[in-house]
Amino acid sequence: MSNLTYKMNPMPTPIAQDKLDRLAKLETATIGHFYHFGFAAPAIQPVLRGKVVAATVATLAIPGLDSTLLHHCLSQCGPGYFLAVDRLGDTKYACWGGGVTRMAAMIGLEGGCVDGPHTDTAEIVEQDFAMWSRGASPVTTRLYNTGGGFNVPISIGGAAVLPGYAVLADESGVLFIAPEDLDAVLDEGETKTERGRVNEDKVSGGTHLGELSGASAMVATRISG
Repeated sequence: MSNLTYKMNPMPTPIAQDKLDRLAKLETATIGHFYHFGFAAPAIQPVLRGKVVAATVATLAIPGLDSTLLHHCLSQCGPGYFLAVDRLGDTKYACWGGGVTRMAAMIGLEGGCVDGPHTDTAEIVEQDFAMWSRGASPVTTRLYNTGGGFNVPISIGGAAVLPGYAVLADESGVLFIAPEDLDAVLDEGETKTERGRVNEDKVSGGTHLGELSGASAMVATRISG
């Protein structure tokens, strides 16, 4: 249901759990070596260290001072989903705090991301909830009933995100992956992860990085030429 105030769409079809399990074993930084889409800006950082989430994305867009739709729609999310919140350009008012975190943890939401600030860091820590944001703010939103969109196209840190995308969020950042790219990303990511393990063993065994990467040969060729 949509009108000019609220745009409301159903929850997206969940991504197959076996694919999410494979995705959770990868790192965003590994995928960043070969994939160029869907990376949120580095300013969006984890609130808690050590968290890794691989899930299906539900999306929300809410304007600056108003978090009415977040409170309303949170109940529609749950296990297997990650809620990505577009703040429509606002970077001052925190829509996500202790109450939202407690509710999100209670319903089993896998994690959340706000393209803006959060508040109540201590309560996020207490709930041990996987959360990414642009940092903490003491200034919060209110319930003004001005509108917003649920499961609509959004932007998170410059990344275009649709409901039903896969997300991989870890200590390096947040990555959104279109379903049609997911199989190829998984295959390439697993290949690179294994190759990385082999190279790490070589460096630990005494091989110099410049030799391993070919950088030293490139420099030598340029100098001799």
